[in-house]
Amino acid sequence: MQIRASLKLVKLGYFLSLLLALAIAGYLWSIHNQDKRMWATLLVPGILIFFVMIRHARRTLNTLIVSDGRLRYESGLLSKSTRSVELAKLQDIRVDGQRLLNIGDLSFETAGGGSRIVIVSIDRPQQAADQILALARAHSGAATGLDASGTSAAPPSRP
Repeated sequence: MQIRASLKLVKLGYFLSLLLALAIAGYLWSIHNQDKRMWATLLVPGILIFFVMIRHARRTLNTLIVSDGRLRYESGLLSKSTRSVELAKLQDIRVDGQRLLNIGDLSFETAGGGSRIVIVSIDRPQQAADQILALARAHSGAATGLDASGTSAAPPSRP
């Protein structure tokens, strides 16, 4: 499972910037504007698109990958930083989010870990947290010989 920041706000930013540019251009066209300096107002949506592009690029810089009993957080563009944690050591997963867009932040705390891993603005954060917790329970149960419900996964012994 791979988790990245949501594209909902990025897409909304692109849409609103384009809508603003079209509104400005339509207005200037409709009043038959002869002053070329008025067309400089199109720089406003251009600047907005620039900031949205920065947010879009930052989205690709942080990735959370859950596989093989490990949670791996990768960040960076030119120099990549990776933090890897065993799922069995996960103690706390916190979900902070917006209900309107179903976007939120996930933060993880591990046993013996001094710092938290935080990935911001992901889609369906509660669903992602539940899946990671289920994988953590299954992985810790496999390590201890218990299944996900906490009962022994070993077959009963014969007398």
